[in-house]
Amino acid sequence: MCNSGIVQTLSSSACWNGSFLDNKNDEHFKTSPKIPGLDMSSIKVLFEKLMNAHHSRLLEQILKGFESFLIPQLPSSPPDVEAMRIYIILPEFPLLQDSKYYITLTLPLAMAILRLDTNPSKVLDNWWSQVCPEYFFRLIDLYKGAVVYLLNGRKTLLIPVLFTSYITAALRLLEKMHKVNVKVQHVDHDKFYIPEISSLVDIQEDYLMWFLNQAGLKVRPSIMQDSVTICSYPFVFDAQAKTKMLQTDAELQMQVAINGANLQNVFMLLSLEPMLAKNPYLVLHVRRTSLVADALRELSIHSDIDLKKPLKVIFDGEEAVDDGGVTKEFFLLLLKELLNPIYGMFTVYPDSNLLWFSDICFVEHNWFHLIGIMCGLAIYNFTVVDLHFPLVLYKKLLNVPATLEDLKELSPTEGRSLQELLDYPAEDVEETFCLNFAILRESYGLMEMKPLVPGGDKITVNRDNRKEFVDSYVNYVFNQSIQEWYEAFSTGFLKVCGGKILELFQPSELRAMVVGSSNYNWQELEESAVYKGEYTTAHPTVRMFWETFHEFPLEKKKRFLLFLTGSDRIPIYGMSSLHIIIQSISSGEDHLPVAHTCYNLLDLPKYSSKEILRKKLTQAIDHYEGFSLV
Repeated sequence: MCNSGIVQTLSSSACWNGSFLDNKNDEHFKTSPKIPGLDMSSIKVLFEKLMNAHHSRLLEQILKGFESFLIPQLPSSPPDVEAMRIYIILPEFPLLQDSKYYITLTLPLAMAILRLDTNPSKVLDNWWSQVCPEYFFRLIDLYKGAVVYLLNGRKTLLIPVLFTSYITAALRLLEKMHKVNVKVQHVDHDKFYIPEISSLVDIQEDYLMWFLNQAGLKVRPSIMQDSVTICSYPFVFDAQAKTKMLQTDAELQMQVAINGANLQNVFMLLSLEPMLAKNPYLVLHVRRTSLVADALRELSIHSDIDLKKPLKVIFDGEEAVDDGGVTKEFFLLLLKELLNPIYGMFTVYPDSNLLWFSDICFVEHNWFHLIGIMCGLAIYNFTVVDLHFPLVLYKKLLNVPATLEDLKELSPTEGRSLQELLDYPAEDVEETFCLNFAILRESYGLMEMKPLVPGGDKITVNRDNRKEFVDSYVNYVFNQSIQEWYEAFSTGFLKVCGGKILELFQPSELRAMVVGSSNYNWQELEESAVYKGEYTTAHPTVRMFWETFHEFPLEKKKRFLLFLTGSDRIPIYGMSSLHIIIQSISSGEDHLPVAHTCYNLLDLPKYSSKEILRKKLTQAIDHYEGFSLV
């Protein structure tokens, strides 16, 4: 066959659509909007063989056919479902992964997929739902690579119009795959992260443009060169990038609040009413002996916009300047008071050590409202608080429904029991489990039957309605039984952190913003430490300290973090942002190390041996009680 005949054949989508059929049990005859009918392994085998140097001429012909004819001519409305197979086959072509062909192959394919009409686009979504996770991840990785390539070359490769169209295509295709993944969970959500974005994109500028677009304000291209905003595709941002966005939003909101205060101050001065001038900070005056009542009083006199201002705390009768340490101490002491078991606000689940709202409690709604505000203020003021709530709390704040998996995290025993009910294979569900649509809950020391649905105590759980029972059980624990307390909490939280910015976060990322993450890097902790007094990195006591610390098991290292910083988790920015301080003190080696949690400061006596240091440090860590319920 002449070269033109080969190109013509290889440029035919019908040729490719009729190849690689799954002949096992005639599966290809079952091709439907749910089943592509393809033998995926044979596709990989062919393309891998074509990459052999012996087939270089043929590969050139295929490449020419793909670039010039096949991909540009893909229709928006294929004639039948079999004609959709080409969209599964082409991504396996290895040269799509070569950056030399991003502009001529990879991105035009993305554009062709995005041109598909509604019904064929849904068929492709269904087929993506059926492919193996490895194929799906390769497709994600392909277009993540294209995004990085475009961002790297935005100033030299393309004129702005082409850059915008190409990067929009790559991001929209990733968005399409992300929506599929949300339903079928082929890969973890962090597989969509593009870590390079933090260094390739001015996140502050991008967020500002996105913020203005969300507000309906158009930005001139001369100010922002690229009309596409990466913030419109938040699933590609890792925790570090989202932190930058949150910081930008916090600074933006605080600046708006400060500017509003300063503008009002000018008017007050001009009208000779300086006593009414506004403070550019959110200043709370509290007494140590009455923290909750004073915090409630102080916050009640401030407007919602005041909550966006930088927080400063003044303890009554004390002159300490709040450079961050006093605020951190305020959070520690207030949350310790709010979480006191005598108030019954939260229940500790013993098999997970996690907190959840109590069915009944002995305080007013405004206490829950206060905790919500404090969690919001912690985010806006970049303070990690030691609140051991399950992930479902942050799912609820983002309007993500609770599931049985959430109950397994909070109460593993209950969760396993409900899973056993769902998995029970026999017909005798009623006789074996003896359940109805009601559960026993303690109320003022007595056990009380709580119906999960109206008349639930008279509805027996059987094989047909057991899924409904489990759903009702989960709904009772996470919604029905605690609705009034949760609504007070969420109203307080959203008063500080509500708005479009929350839409950019996954529940796990939002949790990390409040309570920190567990991405420990102990070497980074050592490298970022600061020393005072006689201590330096080379001092014998300092060297003994780090040798001892690195020999600790993980749980003891976490206990040390709790002892030193007030939390066993780390800020989302990483270990280096803790900036721990180790200073020498003159007390003898019979004294224990002392931690000043408000400043991440450790008073470390000069011990004469590693054995003594280990013993004293272990005693100090083990004697630390913390402040939370867990």
